[in-house]
Amino acid sequence: MIPGRRNLLTLGAVATVAAVAGGVAGVLVLQSQSGAADLLSASFPDLSGRPRRLSEWKGRPLLCNFWASWCAPCREELPLLDAAQRKHAAIGLQVVGIAVDRRANIVEYLKSIQVGYTVLVSEGSAIELMRRLGNRSAALPFTVTMDRAGRLRQRQLGAYSAAKLDAELAALLR
Repeated sequence: MIPGRRNLLTLGAVATVAAVAGGVAGVLVLQSQSGAADLLSASFPDLSGRPRRLSEWKGRPLLCNFWASWCAPCREELPLLDAAQRKHAAIGLQVVGIAVDRRANIVEYLKSIQVGYTVLVSEGSAIELMRRLGNRSAALPFTVTMDRAGRLRQRQLGAYSAAKLDAELAALLR
């Protein structure tokens, strides 16, 4: 083997191991931090400008989805979340969208898509909340679920697939 090539292969292997370890560490951070009190005490205006506290839904299974109108994976995920809200509303599920975007952008975007759940507008103020919930990169979409007892159950960085969302909701709504 050529000495230079061997060094490149070794460097590549080290970089791969570091990337995998970093990904595992990221998952562990998302699973280990609580943040339930931070989430329930958060307050953001709804689309009409009325302040809403997430504690309004305490005692109900809650799915909070942080998203933005400019985020393509977020836009793809919204119909899944809307369908979940309609399907499980009778047994208490509450989906809340927290838009990390300007109100005008959200209002304009929601003219093109049906969303039957509560949408709150943070205009960026939710970024620190996402970090406290374990999303250190503040990437979108980011979703947390909370059970009826007020415990954080899941954190999802990235868009849900229909199958994964159904599985998580089945566990949450038992």
